[in-house]
Amino acid sequence: MTSQLQLLRLLSDGRFRSGQELGAILGVSRAAVWKQLRALEAKGVDVHAVRGKGYRLAEPLELLEHEPIMACLDARSRALLQGFELHSELDSTNRHLMRRVSKEPTAGHVCLAECQQAGRGRRGRQWVSPLGRNIYLSVLWHFSEGAARLSGLSLAVAVAVLRALREVGVGDVGVKWPNDILWQRRKLAGILLEMSGESDGPCHVVVGVGLNVRMPPRCASDIDQSWVDLETIHAGISRNRVAGELIRQLLLALAAFEDRGLAPFRDEWLAADALADTPVVLRFPATEVRGLACGVDEVGALLLNVDGKLQRYQSGEVSLRALA
Repeated sequence: MTSQLQLLRLLSDGRFRSGQELGAILGVSRAAVWKQLRALEAKGVDVHAVRGKGYRLAEPLELLEHEPIMACLDARSRALLQGFELHSELDSTNRHLMRRVSKEPTAGHVCLAECQQAGRGRRGRQWVSPLGRNIYLSVLWHFSEGAARLSGLSLAVAVAVLRALREVGVGDVGVKWPNDILWQRRKLAGILLEMSGESDGPCHVVVGVGLNVRMPPRCASDIDQSWVDLETIHAGISRNRVAGELIRQLLLALAAFEDRGLAPFRDEWLAADALADTPVVLRFPATEVRGLACGVDEVGALLLNVDGKLQRYQSGEVSLRALA
């Protein structure tokens, strides 16, 4: 455990502790405690310092723990889980597992981090990843039939996220093709898939999910779209339970997709489609298409009614937005 995470655990109950007390527990000087606190603030942790009382967090913080996360898994998902890592800090959980592919590509390997220094969304965008506030989760999976048969996987993953949210009491959540989870048209979570292997042969996929749980407003200034977090929707929700339910549903969904493709998920995705029958614009790097959103086909391609004709679009370097 890093010294910063040890310090964070000591302060996670929201009580005041003096620099001297913290230093004695950690075996460091008061100056070293102060330096670590400044580093925590740089990662989005709000620390209050009061003369004569010491330091405390602005609000209690729930850090991720192995046991409560594992308690959410059932027998089937436990059997699918082949590895579990919980890190205090990574560049990104997806990159960490992509590096693992070349060394020990174990399907069903899960990675969580309290903080990401280089979290990414689709199209190379930054994913804001303050320490101890949200969920940064990736799962490594092996598919024997090749990347060419994985169209629609991101939609199946989105349904898995919806199922996990329902399990923790969060309803009225929608999906936006191909990779976003929305609540009242505001982004709650995103999905990033990265693949390694042959288009027609065995391949590995890293499925990344970033979910806003308690996003500090001062960190959210870097987010370039309307967003929401679980605390706004359902106050007091447990990060550990959310993480555990996500792992359970993702493992089950990946196994089901490997066997049956998108079929077990498509109707559920269509029922949650936030842009169904809505005028939209689909932006490509050099052009854009406007039409009426008409759901997705059997393999997850977007269907648009463009000037009275039904057009089909695959995922890629595209951006879908509702028209005002």
